[in-house]
Amino acid sequence: MSPEQYSETKFPAWLRSPGSCAILAAQRRGEDVETSKKWAAGQNKQHSITKNTAKLDRETEELHHDRVTLEVGKVIQQGRQSKGLTQKDLATKINEKPQVIADYESGRAIPNNQVLGKIERAIGLKLRGKDIGKPIEKGPKAK
Repeated sequence: MSPEQYSETKFPAWLRSPGSCAILAAQRRGEDVETSKKWAAGQNKQHSITKNTAKLDRETEELHHDRVTLEVGKVIQQGRQSKGLTQKDLATKINEKPQVIADYESGRAIPNNQVLGKIERAIGLKLRGKDIGKPIEKGPKAK
């Protein structure tokens, strides 16, 4: 048989990738190998609290996040019920998950100004500042 008739045998791509060979060789030699996993890859993670986490890391005396007050939770619940919306309806209206609304109403959520603003506009009541529970005055529209 001539050499042209022999076909070349190839290993699978995952076996011949240079990264995996180098990692395996280092492990065999007993060297330290650092691995990291992708976090939340392929998922749409919204409203991350990395800013608050960094602030919490800097603080030493108080080791907890501020939560939404029960007063704000009750105002959200009353405003939602006065409009005849369920938690799911309100969540759909502001493009959030129903669990987010449940957390805000029960006082378990860490306040996020974007979410609070969307809820304020949907129910028409103020949730931030000194006039919590008062109706929002609609100003003139910009031209």
